[in-house]
Amino acid sequence: QAYEGGKSFKRLADAGIELRGEGGGRPDSMTTLFVDPPRAGLDETCRRLAATFERVVYVSCNPETLARDLQQLSATHSVTRLAAFDQFPYTHHLECGVVLERRR
Repeated sequence: QAYEGGKSFKRLADAGIELRGEGGGRPDSMTTLFVDPPRAGLDETCRRLAATFERVVYVSCNPETLARDLQQLSATHSVTRLAAFDQFPYTHHLECGVVLERRR
């Protein structure tokens, strides 16, 4: 809602964060999107939004939904970095970090 401009949020305003540039477009300073979705991964709306950014930094706790989301984002982006983190020793859970860059 904040990104689409349909609603203003006090925390963003108090922090001086402007999600809309002149003419209603994205400010030039907003080129990277950081996402850390729940185990269900990104929903369709968030995947479409992510596809519009130059760079996406994606942290995931579910390899299956990460793979699904990366498959869709691969139409617009390439994986440039990938890391796995064992933040939950003695469990089967694995945290992954991926950096995607817009294809040229």
